Amino acid sequence: MGLITIEMFATLDLVGQAPGGPEEDPAGFPFGGWQAPLLDEVGGAQIGAAYEGTDALLLGRRTYDIFAGYWPHQSGGEDGGIATLFNSIPKYVASRGTPDLPWEGSTQLGPNLADAVREIRDRHEDVKVVGSLNLVQTLLREKLFDRIDLWLRWCSASGRRCSRTARCPPTSRSSRRPRPARRALCSCATGSPTARPRRGT
Repeated sequence: MGLITIEMFATLDLVGQAPGGPEEDPAGFPFGGWQAPLLDEVGGAQIGAAYEGTDALLLGRRTYDIFAGYWPHQSGGEDGGIATLFNSIPKYVASRGTPDLPWEGSTQLGPNLADAVREIRDRHEDVKVVGSLNLVQTLLREKLFDRIDLWLRWCSASGRRCSRTARCPPTSRSSRRPRPARRALCSCATGSPTARPRRGT
């Protein structure tokens, strides 16, 4: 059985809305892209290390559309390592509609999210959930995850939080965090009482 790990950028008050750009989630939020200027070399290296061993992505529809329009065209660029990884592994998309999935290796999940996530966990060793705030809120509420990495930024903003209650489930426990970057702190927790925290990410 593998692990479902949520990778989430958030402010100190756990706002996780539109960290990468204003087009991600603009509804009622004028600060889109707040995370990008705060990323430094140390933080970038930590994030890259967090994806080592990833063998599948679990994404919400909006994040999938953004990724599908970006990562297939980055193989030779600065982010070539992540691009090669993301382009080569399976992508599972949670959507209530009938989305077009042009990115090679993409599959829409069935209507029962809990069953679909359990099947993905059985099929893969290291599944990452990236962005996808609506999906993350559902996974947290239903405890359909094993670990969450919160990449906290030293800023505050009014917007949608990672969790509607802004708390992890009561079974969560902290694991060792790495040396933080200048403006980032990686806080790791497990949502399943049987999950095995990994060291050094």
